[in-house]
Amino acid sequence: MRTPRHPSEGPGPLAPPPRDHPCYSHVAQTRPNPHRPQLGRASGEFVTIGVLNLINAIPGARVRRAVAVALTSGAVLAAGALSTTPAQAAPAHTSAQAAPARGVPARAAAAPSIVAKGGFVMDNANGRALYTKAADTRRATGSTTKIMTAKVVLSQPKLNLDAKVTIQMAYSDYIVSKNASSARLIVGDKVTVRQLLYGLMLPSGCDAAYALADRFGSGRTRAARVKSFIGKMNAEAKKLGLKNTRFDSFDGIGNGGNYSTPRDLTKLAGSALKNSTFRTIVKTKKYTAKTVTRKGGTRTMAPWVNTNTLLGSYSGAIGVKTGSGPEAKYCLVFAATRKGKTVVGTVLTSSSSAQRAKDATKLMDYGFARTN
Repeated sequence: MRTPRHPSEGPGPLAPPPRDHPCYSHVAQTRPNPHRPQLGRASGEFVTIGVLNLINAIPGARVRRAVAVALTSGAVLAAGALSTTPAQAAPAHTSAQAAPARGVPARAAAAPSIVAKGGFVMDNANGRALYTKAADTRRATGSTTKIMTAKVVLSQPKLNLDAKVTIQMAYSDYIVSKNASSARLIVGDKVTVRQLLYGLMLPSGCDAAYALADRFGSGRTRAARVKSFIGKMNAEAKKLGLKNTRFDSFDGIGNGGNYSTPRDLTKLAGSALKNSTFRTIVKTKKYTAKTVTRKGGTRTMAPWVNTNTLLGSYSGAIGVKTGSGPEAKYCLVFAATRKGKTVVGTVLTSSSSAQRAKDATKLMDYGFARTN
């Protein structure tokens, strides 16, 4: 169906005459005449033989004028002779946007605007940056710190994920004193390392983070073991080349010396995702742990729900970790896979939990558009 033309666009292209119209047979039978000026050089181009006679032979003044316009649209009559001018094809009318010509790259998608003060997205296959916004500016990270906590644990040699850790009163006292997020671990219960990792990454349990630091740090006292574990976190950051990252806590509740950047956290997440256990945990929406009580019974914990809402709202989302705090505001390290391609990214210092998800969604959409 042809799109209606606006009056300002003119009458549109003139349709070719029907075969039974007088001008059709006249043009078809025209032969070159060496005594008359011509257009073209024996290449089959239109010749002017009989044009004026043809026009005059058509009955009706309005029809004659129309045919004259059509037949002379590519020529200019000057000083009794004809000279050629290039003809311009009329654009085709379509209901959809025309596809780019073959060999011409498609127009790149415009970079999105996000509320977060810092953002970064990369193609996880090769580390290529797809989006940057203050990507190397150091900021507080909140509980996204726990990505490194998990990575250090999973990097331990001969790790036994089913080994049991007894929950201490110190872990409970810590979350109360800090008003910190919790996995609601019960003092005296025995919890496996695997379960602690779920408690760390899904409900963002600072009690689980403390238990893991206490278990996998070195030293004769709890304070020494925690300090040792944080040292391992910083050593791992240096190993990964995270030049703008430093940890002074095992959970992100630091003393002013806990910071990273969108680029560094994205690189950290990309590295952590190479571990199959990490991948399984961070893409889990809900997990129910069964722990061993002090008396040897079984306790079924209340389900731990992942704080990363993208897992239920963004197609292909596979993790990774939320974060928040008075200085950090709202943060999110995210990842998604579509059609075999994975993008990983970070937003830091967004304005709300809902907004950080919107920011991340924009960046993932943009990232996938740039990997196509």
